[in-house]
Amino acid sequence: MVSGETALPDSFDIKTGRNVRWVAPLGSQSYGTPIVSQGRVLIGTNNDVPRDPRHQGDRGVMMCFAESDGHLLWQLVSPKMEDDPYLDWPKAGMASSPTVEGDRVYTMTNRGEMVCLSINGLSQGNLGPYHDEAKHMTPRGEPLMLTGPLDADIIWLCDFVKEAGVHLHDQVEASVLIDGNLLYVNSCNGVDNTHKVIRSPNAPSLVVLDKRTGKIVSEDGEHIGPDVFHNTWCSPSLATVNGRRTIFFGGDNGVLYAFDALDPNAETQPKLLTRQWKFDCDPTAPKKNIHSYLGNRKVSPSVIFGMPVYDNGKLYVTSGGDLWWGKRKSWIHCLDVAGAKAGETPKERWTYAMARETCCTPAVFNGMVFTTDCGGNVNCLDAETGKLFWTYKADGPCWASCMVADGKVFIGTRAGEFDVLAADRTLKIISSTKLGDPITATTTAANGTIYVATMRNLYAIAMRAVTDAR
Repeated sequence: MVSGETALPDSFDIKTGRNVRWVAPLGSQSYGTPIVSQGRVLIGTNNDVPRDPRHQGDRGVMMCFAESDGHLLWQLVSPKMEDDPYLDWPKAGMASSPTVEGDRVYTMTNRGEMVCLSINGLSQGNLGPYHDEAKHMTPRGEPLMLTGPLDADIIWLCDFVKEAGVHLHDQVEASVLIDGNLLYVNSCNGVDNTHKVIRSPNAPSLVVLDKRTGKIVSEDGEHIGPDVFHNTWCSPSLATVNGRRTIFFGGDNGVLYAFDALDPNAETQPKLLTRQWKFDCDPTAPKKNIHSYLGNRKVSPSVIFGMPVYDNGKLYVTSGGDLWWGKRKSWIHCLDVAGAKAGETPKERWTYAMARETCCTPAVFNGMVFTTDCGGNVNCLDAETGKLFWTYKADGPCWASCMVADGKVFIGTRAGEFDVLAADRTLKIISSTKLGDPITATTTAANGTIYVATMRNLYAIAMRAVTDAR
């Protein structure tokens, strides 16, 4: 959520093209954050505006654009899950944000598949060992499609539904953590179509794979499944605390977990992760018969959607009511993890109550913490004390997180407003731009450019001349 990029634009104008390098059309719903690496820009969307006429109808899609001018290089196209729309919500597309290392792209598809892709697509050949790309992109019951240069090259694939017993719900949203030869990712195990039953109570919530093979090597043993209120959407993070490498992970039960990180170079791994401690972010919330509180906007269990963030010995995490089914409350917690003795649960340094539910990952910068809530409030807090410096009321709900770079805070809203604020203890509004289309994704900064994704378009914004993206 914090970038070292500089010389980023304060504002832009899509009508005149001022500071707009290029614009790339997406589908009609795009939730994932754009990721920039190796001269490519990758982002998930749907297929409502087909870029390849061979692919017609509702699909999950991850597009790969050229960073230079925004032209499409290749795309991963994945058919929707069959039989039950609640397994893969219509038009929701591919919502996960990919993680790139070298020439490999790791992401979760809308079908609950962990995939390793070549960053070059199939234009440079099928690298294998996976060679079933044609079968993978062909909807069930339709003639087998032929692969082409615009298709993705899948190196390996791990189906969490088959291999981990996961029950998907609504959409898959995950960001893969790479640690040496290991991948950590949330399982996206959730409720069924009634929203009241956990079909896979024994499925893991946190999964570890060997990045070389795609084989599952370990998982959490916390049995979080029965307490999942909606879906397991929190991505894990890693930090070294007092010399101990630690994985932080938020459950959909409102509990924050700390696990010992595995040895990323070991050839064999323990089947279950070792828990260091856990912290209940909402101890007074209902703990039994949790799905009886479905739709209760005053009393409900809490969930954790945003990634835990470690900075300067402290851990910051947001929690609160589920956006769709829970109470209209949320908090950001600051835990003194470096000050805790081995095996002890860290003490809470402070907590701040936000006005509405939250989906955000905190952005910690220069002694300040920036958060958003679904009421459209952007908060700036003192990282040491939790004291509120200011709150900015944006136009529309904020589902995205703040991104801080070049002394600025970038944030988009579901009403299509894109705001640039000063990363300062005093509220300073630098600019506000109406894009006319909802923004759900967090902004990305790379190579002097910010990437702003609305539901329908991806904008490359920089202080340089306009480039035609055809």
